[in-house]
Amino acid sequence: MKYIILPSLILATLLFSCGDSKESTTNDADHSSVNADLKMKAGEQVDRFADIQVIRYDIVDFDKLTIDQKKLVYYMSQAGLAGRDIIYDQNNPYNLEIRNCLEDVIQKYKGDKTSADWKNMMVYAKQIWFANGIHHHYGMTKFTPKFSESVFKNYVKQTGAKISDQALNVMFDPTVAAKRKVKDASKDMIVASANGFYGKGVTQQMVDDYYARIVDKTAKHPIEYGLNSTMILKDGTAYEDVWKIDGKYGKAITKIVFWLEKAVTVAENDTQKKALKKLIEYYKTGDLKTWDDYNVLWAKSTEGDIDWINGFIETYGDALGKRASYESVVQITDFEASRQMKMVAENAQWFEDNSPLIPSHKKKEVKGVSYKVVQVASESGDASPSTPIGVNLPNNNWIRQEVGSKSVSLGNIISAYDKAGGAGLLNEFANDKEEIALADKHAYLAGKLHTALHEVVGHASGQINDGVGQPSETLRNYASTLEEARADLVGLYYIMDKKMIDLGLITTLDVGKAEYDGYIRNGMMTQLQRLELGQDVEEEHMQNRQLVASWAIEKGKADNVIERITRNGKTYFNINDYDKLRTLFGDLLREIQRIKSEGDYVAGKALVETYGVKVDQALHKEVLERVKPLNLAPYRGFVNPVLVPVTDESGEIIDIKIENNQTFVEQMLYYRKMYGILD
Repeated sequence: MKYIILPSLILATLLFSCGDSKESTTNDADHSSVNADLKMKAGEQVDRFADIQVIRYDIVDFDKLTIDQKKLVYYMSQAGLAGRDIIYDQNNPYNLEIRNCLEDVIQKYKGDKTSADWKNMMVYAKQIWFANGIHHHYGMTKFTPKFSESVFKNYVKQTGAKISDQALNVMFDPTVAAKRKVKDASKDMIVASANGFYGKGVTQQMVDDYYARIVDKTAKHPIEYGLNSTMILKDGTAYEDVWKIDGKYGKAITKIVFWLEKAVTVAENDTQKKALKKLIEYYKTGDLKTWDDYNVLWAKSTEGDIDWINGFIETYGDALGKRASYESVVQITDFEASRQMKMVAENAQWFEDNSPLIPSHKKKEVKGVSYKVVQVASESGDASPSTPIGVNLPNNNWIRQEVGSKSVSLGNIISAYDKAGGAGLLNEFANDKEEIALADKHAYLAGKLHTALHEVVGHASGQINDGVGQPSETLRNYASTLEEARADLVGLYYIMDKKMIDLGLITTLDVGKAEYDGYIRNGMMTQLQRLELGQDVEEEHMQNRQLVASWAIEKGKADNVIERITRNGKTYFNINDYDKLRTLFGDLLREIQRIKSEGDYVAGKALVETYGVKVDQALHKEVLERVKPLNLAPYRGFVNPVLVPVTDESGEIIDIKIENNQTFVEQMLYYRKMYGILD
């Protein structure tokens, strides 16, 4: 629960208005090869469909790495991609069967590919590829095929593809597996959710009872219970089916370990090597104490130029916030950008000491916070095609408190977003020319700084009272939303602090004002274009932003801190007093940290449900009407560059080349051929 996702609506300078685009098509060629005629630059559009735009990112200065460093990047990227199938099964038990059938049809069908049915099926396939399954990656609702079951059965018959009646029912019956994750406390969230984290017959009460029995609330170093297992019924009793080399997902994990063992041979230093060996041990045993041991080693491994994220890490996909999705990110240090931003990490203790938190909730010593800007070289699982822009790990609170954490900003991802940008949404929703001018001048830097403050200071700040336990146990289904709100508020509070000028990070507090404008705009209006009219907000990052914005508006009413304006039938939000708004952000930060520190579930629930969930339906309708003419894609993601080993006559790798020309369809079919391990 410790990463920032950058929707295409968050930063004004990262918004765009896209004209008509040609939908990618495919033929029966070998899709393992790249199309040499397509030479697109970072940020350029690869594909556009439904509510998605797919773009490209570059890897800068890869040629400056040594051959062993290139090998390390390659081996870790292969390890990451080897686990790609896992996320599909985690998201829904029928995802792999449906995806594989679609891919077989796409590659083998010889009939008419110009018909509306075929084009609609291609859009459906692309949606599944982008979301790693049949449910929307952000909204969690199931995709509705715009082609009939009979048409699809005909495609299957003509190509010899295979699919079961049960999988067809999941595809076409809107009442079956309707939502991947349901976060409605009035329902049995386990039974209502369609993800693969819990087996048939498992109920929320069973899960609660199971962990009530086994969790040691007095443990000084608690493990992350449930992180790497599917909970199933075994002889009528709840049982954790652990994900490990000789257990569930073992075939894919075996391949992950194969590549990790190669990576050990080219590790940059002993600390890296020890961390990799411990990660291998964890995958072999599935032991969560070993996972903590690995994270301690990984958090201390800050000297190399190459780093990675690999494992079952983020718990956003589980309504109870226990089970983690598989993800992989392989990254290379961007030295110049990291030098510019390390000032934030070096002053983490100052930020903690001067925060508006209750004194007993502050860390007396902020340990081991490191911050780097990196170049992403490869992503997989829950990090691809939709990717975070910032990461702060590990997640276990005791490790963060006693050992420290690593924060990274994905520089080439942010750069690609920026190059794809435009100003359509900003011009439509900003209140006046002054607000637009502030965004034009400062929003890009403001977004980078807010990300750095969110990751380095926000997630590293605060401490839990002794004996309270992990937020996943105390705050349960509200833990992720509250944690993201807490980290956002740290960034919002300090981006308007003169300390930022003293550190040389900005020259004017107008940077903070631009971030405040954009945050309120997005939290109250622009992010609503992601929802269908009538829907509540369920995704944690969206809940977090609406919670912060709507709470601040309500609490600032007496002083008219934020004014809601209606002009020519359109709604705008104007900040009248940035200093008072900063004070309000500090007040909310203090309260959310208190909730986390004390494990106050009742207060946490009240905050999220009151301010973060329900949508002003009239305003939502207005937003949808205003956005429609702009032809915006609310979501963006990426194709990955392909790393290609160059070998000598003996088969020894002598170089790694980058090919960055695949279309979205080509890449997805290439991945099936190369990494379809759980077929």
